Formats: sequence, C-alpha cells, structure tokens
Amino acid sequence: MHPNNNSDPKQAPQAAAYAGYQQQAAPAAYGGYQQQAAPPHAAAAYGYQQGPPQWTTGLCGCFEDPSNCLMTCCCPCVTFGQNAEIIDKGTTSCAFAGLIYHALSYVGCSCLFSFPYRSKLRGLYSLPEDPCVDCCVHCLLPTCAICQEYRELKNRGQDPSIGWIANAQRMNQGQAGNPAPPYITPGMSR
Repeated sequence: MHPNNNSDPKQAPQAAAYAGYQQQAAPAAYGGYQQQAAPPHAAAAYGYQQGPPQWTTGLCGCFEDPSNCLMTCCCPCVTFGQNAEIIDKGTTSCAFAGLIYHALSYVGCSCLFSFPYRSKLRGLYSLPEDPCVDCCVHCLLPTCAICQEYRELKNRGQDPSIGWIANAQRMNQGQAGNPAPPYITPGMSR
C-alpha cells in the first residue's frame, strides 16, 4: 500500500507516521556517505534531551518516593529544611530552615518562606515555572511541592537526607578519579 493512499482508515495513522519519519530521515551527503537523521524517539532512548530542561517528576508524583511522601506529610518542616540546605549549598542549615518553616506554618505563611527556594532550585537547573508560578504552587499544594523538590534534587545526584557537607564530600570523591591539572599562576613570579 502506498503511504499516500488513505483508503483504509486503520492504516491512515500508520501511513502518516511513516511519511513523517521519512521526511525527518532524509539523507544528507557527507564525504560520499549517506547519513540519516535518528528517529524522534531515539533521542529519548539514549538520554538526549530535546528542548529546555524539564522536571524529572510531576508535581503530584509524591508516591514515587513513598518514604519521603510519608515524612513530608507528617512533618513537612524536616523535608523543607533538607531541601533548603542543599539548595543554599550549606549556607542555611536544615534545622534553621525547618524551624522557620514550622513557625510560619502556625500562622499560615510558610509558603511565603518556601516558594523562593523553589525559584532557586529552578534557577539551578533551568527548570520551567510549571504548572504555575512558584508562589501558587507552594500556597496551594505545599506538600506536593516540597516532595517534588526533594525528588528533583535526588534525581539530579544530590541526597537531601544526608545534608550539604556529606553531598559535597561525595562529589569530591567522585572527582578524585580524575584530578584536575595543577593551577599555574600567569606571569613571572619569584
């Protein structure tokens, strides 16, 4: 059956998909060899990201990490403190951030303290402001937002539960196999 012949309605979507693939896979001459573009699904299969960075998990994907979900539902100040310490690279301690979050939760203002950390996290990884502005996410779904931020840090190689110092030591040990060349000061010196 020719791809342009759409007489069978069951095969029309397949033919359209095949025709679209042929258009994307048009060969390009390179040094006498023919090179074809990879199919659109191949980029995802090999971990190549197309377009701007995205969140690794959804906002309502709390049950992807059940232990963190339970901890955050029972005591969100602990998870928030862990996230804040990692996002601030150790300048804010887990205990301090958690205590402030807990105190503000009594007057219903914890979201005003927590949403800037979501903005900082998005800035670190160039993530979109999704599904809406950070303040609204933290005011409407604070537990889901804190869980998502925790999972995002974990999926990107950080472990908020062990703190900033332990994460920094892990990163330094990972780089020990490939030491950086020595730094040589420019110019003449004695």
